[in-house]
Amino acid sequence: MPWVLFAKAQDAQHSGDAVGAIRALNQVLETPGLESRQYLQAWHFLRALGQQPAAAEAKRVFGVVLEVALDGGLDLLAAYEDNSARYFNYSGAAVVWEGGTDLENSPIQALLAAARPVAVAIGPWEEARLPAPAAGLARINILTPSGLHFGQAPFATLFQDPMGGPVLLRGQELMQALMDLAPPDAGSTSAS
Repeated sequence: MPWVLFAKAQDAQHSGDAVGAIRALNQVLETPGLESRQYLQAWHFLRALGQQPAAAEAKRVFGVVLEVALDGGLDLLAAYEDNSARYFNYSGAAVVWEGGTDLENSPIQALLAAARPVAVAIGPWEEARLPAPAAGLARINILTPSGLHFGQAPFATLFQDPMGGPVLLRGQELMQALMDLAPPDAGSTSAS
């Protein structure tokens, strides 16, 4: 259903009907039970059409993506409000959690909770998206209806930061929980 609405919004926008596009995207937002990424996509397009979320919705954390640049490549961890999560190791190994329920000890929701005060404290990034961080750097990306909020610094600096440190710590706990789901010596797995 959401993809039909996204297509409808795109068709309306291409024909110059911004009101129709906004209406279709708002229907996505009003549809219960969608993936967090679908709500974020709708907000992305709505902002492009000049629409802004209400203040009460603007800083809602739908997702957190952590990027840690290592000498061998980029580790990426993503957690979403719908209790899905992904971990992509620089080696190419991956774990995808689509269980719809949080993992044992709630590491997904703990990561989102750690990111909420950061989203409230900083504004959304208004510039073009930056390339992946260089080796030694870490980036915290917080995904909200008002846009991307992020912080980037050397890993050790960000880990010691009063706001960034708790986010990275909760991220490490989620990463470990996801890795514990993977069979030994598995290059890639999907868990649910």
